[in-house]
Amino acid sequence: MLGIGQDNQLPSPAQLPAELARAHTDFHTCHYTSLALRLPRLIRVGHSLSSDDSEHLIVLGQSYLLATRMLIKLDEQQLGWMAADRARQVAEAAEHPLSVAEAARNLAVLARRAGWEEQALSIALNAADAPGLRASRGGAAERGLLIQSAAYSAARSGDGAGMRELTDEAAAIADGLGGSTALRDHGGGFSPATVQLHRISAEFSTGDPSAALAAARALPPQSLPSLERRARYYADVAAALAQRGRREECVRALLAAEHLAPQETHSRPAVRSLISGLLLSGRTTPELRALAARADALP
Repeated sequence: MLGIGQDNQLPSPAQLPAELARAHTDFHTCHYTSLALRLPRLIRVGHSLSSDDSEHLIVLGQSYLLATRMLIKLDEQQLGWMAADRARQVAEAAEHPLSVAEAARNLAVLARRAGWEEQALSIALNAADAPGLRASRGGAAERGLLIQSAAYSAARSGDGAGMRELTDEAAAIADGLGGSTALRDHGGGFSPATVQLHRISAEFSTGDPSAALAAARALPPQSLPSLERRARYYADVAAALAQRGRREECVRALLAAEHLAPQETHSRPAVRSLISGLLLSGRTTPELRALAARADALP
């Protein structure tokens, strides 16, 4: 994922922008096997080029950003920190404000995953105040993503009121952008629909699965901008349903996620843990056992 190893099928420098676009498509369509081949090639070629070329630096930085997002998804904390720090260094060298901000957002996510909620909140909010984000539509969308991240950190620390205030602020930014999806290749996109998706998991993180399910009912999953985001919707709904003891609906939501994006559903440790928990906590069905086998989640 970080460009280690040998590969005789490396893209040429001229092919890097197109290869990066394909890597983003792999991520958004949850073709992670293809992404795991493409990203190391991008990173290796990026490092072989002159550090004075800002366009190549931007491609390299965005490759590291995408690698960080994938490593976070796989719960690979140590490699995630490495990729996020490299993304930050390259973005700063390229003087690219959006990539600098996105690297900070990923660092905030990693800090939150490590249990450092206050630090994660500070990283995200400080990055959201960067002057370079106030001059463009993309900058406004990145501010919204950072504020969303801060809201999620507030939720994880038990501050439900703070989470809702920050989420409402992010929603206002999304509405101000006209309701369409911005920054599709950063953070899964930013729009009123993606803010509402964030609200589902944030409400769940405050310990209120009923509020999470209410947020889910207000969001048509087809309004989300990618398969990856739609699969995340069904996985988040499944987690909330499990907490409410609604096992059959939970399994249906997991099957819906798998139908949309098998590699997403099978690769995320949190989803596999949910499936294993269902097997151990109550009556099983052939559907659930088959899903557990496909996801390698059998106890």
